[in-house]
Amino acid sequence: MITGTLYQNTASDIKKNILSGKYEVGTMIPTENELEGIYNVSKITIRKAVELLVSEGYLEKKSGIGTKVISNNLFNKLSKAKSYSSIVNEQGDLSKSILKIKLVSPKGTPFEESGQDVLYIKRLYSLDKEPFIIFEHYLPNVGIQSELKDLRHKSLYKILKDSGQDINNFKDDFKAIKLSDDDKKTLGTSDELAIKRIRKGYDRLGNLIEYSIAVYDTNKFPYEIEYEV
Repeated sequence: MITGTLYQNTASDIKKNILSGKYEVGTMIPTENELEGIYNVSKITIRKAVELLVSEGYLEKKSGIGTKVISNNLFNKLSKAKSYSSIVNEQGDLSKSILKIKLVSPKGTPFEESGQDVLYIKRLYSLDKEPFIIFEHYLPNVGIQSELKDLRHKSLYKILKDSGQDINNFKDDFKAIKLSDDDKKTLGTSDELAIKRIRKGYDRLGNLIEYSIAVYDTNKFPYEIEYEV
């Protein structure tokens, strides 16, 4: 009889490899036979582990092809909801690129009182090569041990996790804004209005450890979330 612990531990290790970048988004994970050999478990255990990660939104099984990594988001399963990025990714090719990554003065940021430099990351999300989201992230001093260029291939939450910080909960605020000329240029639009989202991530002690600002060109794709009833 297969215990839940066995397949859950297997799923947890596969997920760790996804979050670390060993299994990158868009690539196939090893076959069932290969995973059996890696973990020295039965095919049933591997299938249950993969099914769990499919249900959590990390993997997608394609008959006759294999199992593909579709997300490296640490918070795929916070609730019974399909995330916006998952919905967008189903409609086309969702990609992201880093426009800037640097350490900045805390002055004027939510971490001003810390007195320490803040990690700033600016990303551009594109759908089928058409830009439609600008994301700016501010992280407190995360004790970066590597060069900034090495962080380009890590997810935001992997950077935090590597520094010993975990987000326990976050808050979102949305409002309509008038686009700046710079944002119009980056998004490749002449539209005047967009949606602005401010996301604040907190650790278990209630400390702010992530502050992100996103600007969405919802004329290219509406902002929506699917909830399971």
